[in-house]
Amino acid sequence: MDRAVACATSSSSSYLLITCRNKVLKMLVVEDKAGAVALMLASLLLLGTWPALLTLLERRGRLPQHTYLDYSLTNFLAAVLIALTFGQIGAGEPDFFAQLSQDNWPSVMFAMAGGVVLSVGNLSTQYAWAYVGLSVTEVISCSMVVVIGTTLNYFLDNRINRAEILFPGVACFLVAVILGSAVHASNSADNEEKLRASGLEEPSKQVLDKVSDAPKDLENGSSGAKLAPSSKAEAGTAEYLIQLEERRSIKVSSSSTLFGLGIVFFSGVCLSLFSPAFNLATNDQWHALPAGVPHLAVYTAFFYFSISCFVINVGLNVLFLYRPVAGAPKSSLRAYLKDWKGRHWALLAGLLGGFGNGLQFMGGQAAGYAAADAVQALPLVSTFWGVLLFGEYRMSSRRTYILLGLMLFMFVAAVAVLMASSGHRSNK
Repeated sequence: MDRAVACATSSSSSYLLITCRNKVLKMLVVEDKAGAVALMLASLLLLGTWPALLTLLERRGRLPQHTYLDYSLTNFLAAVLIALTFGQIGAGEPDFFAQLSQDNWPSVMFAMAGGVVLSVGNLSTQYAWAYVGLSVTEVISCSMVVVIGTTLNYFLDNRINRAEILFPGVACFLVAVILGSAVHASNSADNEEKLRASGLEEPSKQVLDKVSDAPKDLENGSSGAKLAPSSKAEAGTAEYLIQLEERRSIKVSSSSTLFGLGIVFFSGVCLSLFSPAFNLATNDQWHALPAGVPHLAVYTAFFYFSISCFVINVGLNVLFLYRPVAGAPKSSLRAYLKDWKGRHWALLAGLLGGFGNGLQFMGGQAAGYAAADAVQALPLVSTFWGVLLFGEYRMSSRRTYILLGLMLFMFVAAVAVLMASSGHRSNK
């Protein structure tokens, strides 16, 4: 009898519950390639949007320590919601609560290690955004994730993805990172020319002089230098660049670009390892689990993954409140609790990041984590927000626009090729 009909006509309440529940399981556990690709695309949108929200707050003067503490709360909340919903009714047997008491600590440790490197990598990118911009930071770090992480996942997944398609996609990302560096160099030269043309021979010194009276200790919960009540400058102009430097929470005008790029590459190495670690947690390729213990469901692994993210994020950012880095002012827990300016955006960013990661892992478990790395094309989304919200690349040279167009084209090609390489994980 058709399962839907059985649900409607069975006189046995227990049979009704079981058959309907089984039907829900089929709907929630993604097993086909089309469903996996849909999850990847949704993840791509979410993961490309939350960095723009955090960048928006930094450019408005909110301390990154305050923002990231808010982000961490809702990021962990997303994992809890996924575990208590999909993990209970969509993960099969055993469910989320049953797995919490099983002897699966080797897999748990892999999941938590993935959370540690992700949190350190994401925290590094937040400071890198201030030095080299949202678009270039995301391009370089995400391309490194694909080149390193996808290669590791391909072998961990027992080559279920088509190598003849997968690795050309990886090559596209590698070309994109080179173009991303060229875009940043070209745009920086454009900005320097704008400042020289405006009569600011030493813009870094003049900008720093203007913000020298900004509070260095934010015990009162303020967010940094305030803009003068003059009219807002047009995006892309020299005046806009100066106003941005006055207002933002991280002062970078006198800092070396190489320092910012160093942060980006460190972040890329960290972010390259979180997906392979999660892969090991859910599929136990190294046979670390005791005999007879089921593999961690993706929802359970994501819960443990997010616990370590939360602990590292909170611990480091509380430390950075009192011992700030990258030129951010000193703060305190009291100042953080009083700082409500933009908090709703930080909380929303945490939800977007949490659900984005969850969807990426769900798609990777179905079609291979190497193909799921296609979500690292999130700079496509971040660049859109960077241009729309922050005026990045406004009034730049033709050379910069050509390089930017080539970079985005390579990302579009890369994401299409990686998704085309999707395979199907055989049931254990």
